[in-house]
Amino acid sequence: MDAFYASVELLRYPELRGRPVVIGGRRRIVDGLSAGAIPTLREYSGRGVITTATYEARALGVNSGMGLMKAAKLAPDALLLPADFDQYRRYSRLFKEAVRALAPLVEDRGIDEIYMDLSALVMSGGETGPAQVLWVRARELAASIQGAVREATGLSCSVGVTPNKLLSKIASDLEKPGGVTILSHDDVPTRIWPLPVRKVNGIGPKATLRLEALGIRTIGELAQADPQMLLQHFGKSYGAWMHDAAHGRDDREVVVYSEPKSISRETTFEDDLHPVRDREQLTRIFTDLCVRVAEDLQRKGYVGKTIGLKLRYDNFKTVTRDCTIDEPTRDPVRIRRAAGECLKRVALDRRIRLLGVRIGTLSKPGSEPQAPEAKRGLASAALFD
Repeated sequence: MDAFYASVELLRYPELRGRPVVIGGRRRIVDGLSAGAIPTLREYSGRGVITTATYEARALGVNSGMGLMKAAKLAPDALLLPADFDQYRRYSRLFKEAVRALAPLVEDRGIDEIYMDLSALVMSGGETGPAQVLWVRARELAASIQGAVREATGLSCSVGVTPNKLLSKIASDLEKPGGVTILSHDDVPTRIWPLPVRKVNGIGPKATLRLEALGIRTIGELAQADPQMLLQHFGKSYGAWMHDAAHGRDDREVVVYSEPKSISRETTFEDDLHPVRDREQLTRIFTDLCVRVAEDLQRKGYVGKTIGLKLRYDNFKTVTRDCTIDEPTRDPVRIRRAAGECLKRVALDRRIRLLGVRIGTLSKPGSEPQAPEAKRGLASAALFD
């Protein structure tokens, strides 16, 4: 999806189209607020980060993951909207339903991205034909998918049509927004090799720096590198994968369904919270996280047994604690109680920067016996008992 969160917000505020808009920070703006009342980045103070930005804002040098205070120096007049993940999840479901109606073999890769296996659709009726004809059919199908997504959501997406997932991931970014990029293996030297190595999904910032230290900056330079040298510097598995990836080789299949390993919710505070002075606020946030995890379990049809807590202090040290309950649950009271037990096993001697709740060892209800769910409310629960 193209600038997904920002594009969803522009449906709410169409008068902002064409203007630099940044999405980030906690939701403080109510629906229906006039565009004239939306604050600019120059008015922001805090340590929030950019979730996404419109293409007009990106042209000013601001990008996802950048601190809002830093972004304010680059684009002080950019408008700032808070993130609304409930809306983003809603539009995510809508666009995926629209795609599955045309191309049912879909691998879900997150809120705004999917892989599709179009092979059977392109070669429908048992007709193969010249390769050129197949690529034309693939382009037509991709355009149909784009149209279906726009009709269902009012949003645009970009599609990369290639022989494998690795190349499709790269290709989908080449002609944003609203592009359809067709790439065969023959196109790798001309279209892929000139790109920087960071464009390969799986080569992160640290690996990029290590490659640059070896004089390797582009995917083409990586493709021409000595495979033994890559194995020596990056290990047998990762080095061999780098060599294959640079040549556009990837044999992973589209995985239509996979069971989640865990479900979690966490939040980073605008300002560090004190475990004593901000106890009431922390209690409220902690309980809300447990309720949201329970709602996610209900919506996705799971129960879980291993409940965990995540804390990050003001010195950036992160601690986690887990406990396993006797029976699987998705009851918020039980989740809250177990997470509270985990909390008793961590030190509360510093300000808290981040708080999170996680549940794992997931199963479907009925796969093992369950005790009745508790019915009492959560309002009286205290965080620091």
